Amino acid sequence: MTTLKARIHDDLTTAIKARDELRSATLRMTLAAITTEEVAGKTARELSDDEVLKVITREAKKRREAAEAFDKGGRAEQAERERAEGVVLAEYLPQQLSDEELDALVAESVAEARAGGAEGPRAMGAVMKIVGPKVAGRAEGGRVAGSVKRALSQG
Repeated sequence: MTTLKARIHDDLTTAIKARDELRSATLRMTLAAITTEEVAGKTARELSDDEVLKVITREAKKRREAAEAFDKGGRAEQAERERAEGVVLAEYLPQQLSDEELDALVAESVAEARAGGAEGPRAMGAVMKIVGPKVAGRAEGGRVAGSVKRALSQG
């Protein structure tokens, strides 16, 4: 079985051969971010696929935020580039949840938290703990938190 990092490496080689500048630049930056993470601790180590996914998720979030910033600054071309890089990264991430799917998981988690005695605005942390593993990389933290806030305010 090929690791996620190895798959990215192979895809980079393919992109370079195909002279796909966007793809090769994006994958190069991603591999650099993975390497940085691998040497960040006291001892260098190989990241697990889950850890690599976290790095890719973080990189994808950076692209989204940069695209928004470029849009606000009237720099459409750079914003478009960031979005295109985000699309490349999305290929390595789990399928993102739709709003309906996310809201359903959140509603389920709110019910579990209430059953466990968590009530009102203070239930936020309890619900996030429950919903986190269920969502696991399939929705950005901000989206999850927003959905939890909505669900708790309706309750």
